[in-house]
Amino acid sequence: MKTMFGGRAAIRARGLQRAEPLSSGSHSLSMTLAIPLETPPMEARLTDEIPSGKGWQFEPKWDGFRCLAFRDGDTLELMSKSGKPLGRYFPEIVEALAALAEARFVLDGELVLPEGETLSFAALQLRLHPAASRVARLARETPAQLMLFDCLQLGAGDFSDQPLAARRKALETFMRDAAGPRLLLSPRTTDRAVAEAWFAQTGGALDGIVAKRLDEPYHAGERAMVKVKQRRTADCVVGGYRLSGDAVGSLLLGLYDDAGKLNSVGYTSSFSAAEREELLAILEPLHGASAFTGTSPGGPSRWSKGRSSEWVPLTPELVAEVIYDQVTGARFRHGTTFLRWRPDKAPRQCTMEQLGYELRPAVLAEVLAEG
Repeated sequence: MKTMFGGRAAIRARGLQRAEPLSSGSHSLSMTLAIPLETPPMEARLTDEIPSGKGWQFEPKWDGFRCLAFRDGDTLELMSKSGKPLGRYFPEIVEALAALAEARFVLDGELVLPEGETLSFAALQLRLHPAASRVARLARETPAQLMLFDCLQLGAGDFSDQPLAARRKALETFMRDAAGPRLLLSPRTTDRAVAEAWFAQTGGALDGIVAKRLDEPYHAGERAMVKVKQRRTADCVVGGYRLSGDAVGSLLLGLYDDAGKLNSVGYTSSFSAAEREELLAILEPLHGASAFTGTSPGGPSRWSKGRSSEWVPLTPELVAEVIYDQVTGARFRHGTTFLRWRPDKAPRQCTMEQLGYELRPAVLAEVLAEG
């Protein structure tokens, strides 16, 4: 095997956009690996309950960047779910994979980045930066991890048509030598009761559960898995709203921090057309100065696509309970779902302590082991 370190340039970032077709001679990976570089990962469909019956494997759902890792000798690349190369943004993962004795593989996993006792999706996003010097600094200061849970090829063996039971066994054998600070093996169980207990034991710090059929091959690009996500709720102060035409477009949500400042944490807009008109009658009597004494609702951004960023401030009297999925940088990552009004809750009781963050793998493993 060609020496890789002492000649790090031997590891070539060979990422191609999905829009660029891979012919048999356009990329060394496509010529020698059984799994083409443009292969999309198997995906999951969302359901309300963990599936019952025999023949299922259950795993924690990780909050990160889905990633397929391809290695063919000295050529190694990490590919995103959308078919874009990630290797240049995570050099510490490339280095860890390149140091392995096995020179040919295709592995499926999730890039995660622990900060303290939780995972930080915001820190992952910071890696997607054009400056190589900044990426290198972040890789040293806050190294990522690759949580592996499936394999499509190991050595000359193509496992993509093999059932999950065989793929998992091969992955576990591979990880006996490969596991380390940067490369981790995701926990799994075939006991539904254990998977249900994971939800209870982690107190909302687990993003969800993924269920896979043990007897099924790897269905690239298909929603052949099942995912069940945590139902997280938070009671939030309604600190303002945005209009959409002559009706309410969204409610702007806030939470108090330890210093007593109200911080903007996101929005909810899950209302029918009739409800949006009715909301105006509720909100107009509360017009006042901005109550956001910490962070405020943002102005125009590249994501607004021309939509108005103007908002109407309200006195902090209304409390709404909302359903959210994930938290990034002390804000709801996506829009929330309105659940109900909370007239029984004082606005000052709506604090940042309600927000649930996913535990880092090492801490989560300890919690699961205690069960």
